[in-house]
Formats: sequence, C-alpha cells, structure tokens
Amino acid sequence: MKPSIMITSAVFAALVAAASPSMARDELDRSQAEAVQLKDGSTLYTFKDGKMALEDKFGRATPIKKGQTFEAKDGRKLTASSSESARLNTLIERGHGGQ
Repeated sequence: MKPSIMITSAVFAALVAAASPSMARDELDRSQAEAVQLKDGSTLYTFKDGKMALEDKFGRATPIKKGQTFEAKDGRKLTASSSESARLNTLIERGHGGQ
C-alpha cells in the first residue's frame, strides 16, 4: 500500500473513532422519544418506535420484561412494552452515558 493511502486511511479511522461518541448521542437524540428518570436512579428510554430500554443507575443497559412496571421520580407509573437492552447497550458502548 502506498504511504499516502496509508496516511489517508489512518486519518479517516481516527476521525471515525473520534466522531463515534457524538454520533451515538445524536443517534439516541434522534431515536429517543422520551427519557424518564426513575425513583431507583435508573433511566427508562422510550424510543420513537414505541420500544423501551432501561439503563440502570450504574449506566448499564438492563433487560426488562414486557409488562414490567416502573415508577418515575415524579410518581408516574410506566409499563414496559418491550426490552431493547441490546439497542441501548450498543449506544452506551459508542459513548452514550445517561448517568
């Protein structure tokens, strides 16, 4: 491989790596309909497609069961419609951290 191609590839890889955390936040912002703080310190995310994910108080994506009930800090009761822990985990790994 030519040195100029190697340098270009290295610069591109560095730019992609640097942009990934901000892209994750942007992806969450675009796809997130609502983030609700729960009484136990965790955060329940409801995406625009209606699917839900839970981030525990330590910043980890946590599986939830359909029909599971949560209490928001403001006293609202919320019922899980699905578990998108893998989707949220991907966003957390890319640099999103709600906690």
